[in-house]
Amino acid sequence: MRKLGILALMGTLPLLAACGDTVGEQALFGGAAGAVGAAAVDGDPVVGAAVGAAGNTLYCQQNPGRCR
Repeated sequence: MRKLGILALMGTLPLLAACGDTVGEQALFGGAAGAVGAAAVDGDPVVGAAVGAAGNTLYCQQNPGRCR
């Protein structure tokens, strides 16, 4: 079961590398990665989505053009 969680978590990494062109896309990509990552480690997907959306948006806004 632990291997499955690690594989699912690794599957979210490409989502984190995709910043998106708008703030909405950045929040969507980060939220999706956060929700999947949290679910993979038996966490709360809603909290994971919120943290992922905020984190990806903040990163992309602070580092424009880095993820493209």
